[in-house]
Amino acid sequence: MSTTEIAGLTVATVLKDFIETEALPGTGVTPEAFWKAFADLDRDLGPRNAALLKRREELQSQIDEWHLKRQNQPHDHEAYKAFLYDIGYLVQEGEAFEIETADTDPEFASVAGPQLVVPITNARYALNAANARWGSLYDAFYGTDAIGSPAPSGAYDRGRGARVVARVRVFLDEAFPLQGTSHADARRYHVHNGQLLVDDLPLLEPAKFVGYRGHSRAPDAVLLKNNGLHVELVFDRTSAIGARDQCGLADVRLEAAVSAIMDCEDSVACVDAEDKVLAYRNWLGLMKGDLEDTFEKGGEQVTRRLSPDLVFTAPGGGEVTVKGRALMLVRNVGHLMTNPAVQGAEGEVFEGLMDAMVTTLIAMHDLKKIEGLRNSVTGSVYVVKPKMHGPDEVAFTDAIFTHVEAALGLPQYTVKIGIMDEERRTSVNLKECIRAAKHRVAFINTGFLDRTGDELHTSMEAGPFSRKDFIKRKSWITAYENRNVDIGLECGLSGKAQIGKGMWAMPDQMAAMLETKIEHPKAGANCAWVPSPTAATLHALHYHKVDVFAVQKKLRAGGRRAHVDGLLDIPLASFRKWSREQILREVENNAQGILGYVVRWIDQGIGCSKVPDINDVGLMEDRATCRISAQHIANWLHHGVVSRDEVEGVLRKMAEVVDRQNAGDPVYEPMAPGFDGVAFRAASDLVFEGRTQPSGYTEPILHARRLEKKSA
Repeated sequence: MSTTEIAGLTVATVLKDFIETEALPGTGVTPEAFWKAFADLDRDLGPRNAALLKRREELQSQIDEWHLKRQNQPHDHEAYKAFLYDIGYLVQEGEAFEIETADTDPEFASVAGPQLVVPITNARYALNAANARWGSLYDAFYGTDAIGSPAPSGAYDRGRGARVVARVRVFLDEAFPLQGTSHADARRYHVHNGQLLVDDLPLLEPAKFVGYRGHSRAPDAVLLKNNGLHVELVFDRTSAIGARDQCGLADVRLEAAVSAIMDCEDSVACVDAEDKVLAYRNWLGLMKGDLEDTFEKGGEQVTRRLSPDLVFTAPGGGEVTVKGRALMLVRNVGHLMTNPAVQGAEGEVFEGLMDAMVTTLIAMHDLKKIEGLRNSVTGSVYVVKPKMHGPDEVAFTDAIFTHVEAALGLPQYTVKIGIMDEERRTSVNLKECIRAAKHRVAFINTGFLDRTGDELHTSMEAGPFSRKDFIKRKSWITAYENRNVDIGLECGLSGKAQIGKGMWAMPDQMAAMLETKIEHPKAGANCAWVPSPTAATLHALHYHKVDVFAVQKKLRAGGRRAHVDGLLDIPLASFRKWSREQILREVENNAQGILGYVVRWIDQGIGCSKVPDINDVGLMEDRATCRISAQHIANWLHHGVVSRDEVEGVLRKMAEVVDRQNAGDPVYEPMAPGFDGVAFRAASDLVFEGRTQPSGYTEPILHARRLEKKSA
């Protein structure tokens, strides 16, 4: 790959050209100033980054040694906790405080709702996520199993359509009840003297009517609002649906994904300058507002763009403007990896430093807008920072962005950060992690998947872990989820920042999601992750049922429900009366997930996809799920639960299963019968070298093998 020497750095020419010809123009930052600042960032903070990674290794070695010295002894919880304090893994909590984050957008401060996470390298997906601020409830019910039966194929099913309409009318009655009638019986919606009337009867809560479009006597649309979320009733008697409706109601559109994370991390496969430029170029298009993607759908060419804002007439006259797009955050990579796109005096620059510099630069295009599509209306940039280990690493992230802001001429604390509470050293020290960035924190989120992967690696020498389904039932998970919310509220996040919950991983099982994911807003979470725009529309129903800010107020008054002791309850197998069949079935399940994910990552550069599991149920897989599965097999191998020969046999068997599951993909490269391709070797490395990988992460192996594949 062609490179250019500039400011003491060796920069891939494709990245240099992108920065200088696309990203910098319009920001007021010159190429000379940018590259000098980048070189300074690498020189000043690169060594500190390396030292923090060395500290991770030192702590892990000490924990391994502690467990090894106590093999075949009952676990002494109090001694273990004291030891973690002694080595600095656990830190003492300081005095009470509240975050001082200023200028957060309403989507963080006052609106609770679904959140999407999407690979930034796929422009179509990124646009879909940004535009998922609004979704059709009719389509969401009709096209999924959410009303209790699978979506039909073929021509429109009028019977199913009638069921959908009836179900949506129930939602309207629940969220926007009428005086003396039901939305199911309504024949006319109109506006009179600034009030919405339905068959001449008002809403029980008239203030929930916030606007309309068209003529007041027969509006084209009516805008309602409940628990901070808008709902648009669309009337059109010329449409197929509206023509059969007694009041002409053609659709009900919900404000759904109020925020969306554009991901440069776990859901992408970015291993070199070419990949990074693809990610950065899409982020630039989103921040400038001109990103487009053209594709074929239903035999026609379709061009997708960012949706405009929605404009309505206010009840008393004047205009009401409602945002048409999700508020976008960008997830940078963690502190671990370097990338060959830029080399400094000590070798490859840490990718997290590069992401901080480039994604913040790109976001300046949004900050400088005086018209057009805005992302942040308060002048903030939102960066999610994953995989941090403890307060020192959060403080380091704060220092990175202070450096970047000064270099780019931005006021300090323009960049707000999201702390992913997904590594154990962050979970057990969460309050001090938040304190370390108290002027920037705009988001904390539990990540059960990476949290489990880190638990497996951190406690690898403690003994064999339970089967995965049983790990989920252990008490530490409840403690982890509750404590995250409680500490977030304690630190004053309510009204300023998001407290989030993790992903629903089964995109085809929306009925089950509707049944269970309401627990997230009930738990006090401002947002929770969903796998698709349709899922966001359905999950939005939960925030109409639950007033999250009222829940948060009640929870804060009640104090903490969990303490650090609960988080240190290692989920080891309490008794191991497993048959060989049960053991091998568990290993097969893990191996199948690893192979199904890795083969697309390595061969096609797909970082996140719906992968059929061993039972052919489609699950959203990314590096976090892969980390769990690899670490789980590595743990059982290490403790003799299963042999290397058995695991090798399972990998081959499951490779054949994955080949069959992908038989319809014209670009898929089968792993059997040779079992010698780069993808199969990568999956094997993740298992057999898993115990020695830094923190059990999959990135080093995946990146090396993907680069090998690309070079071939």
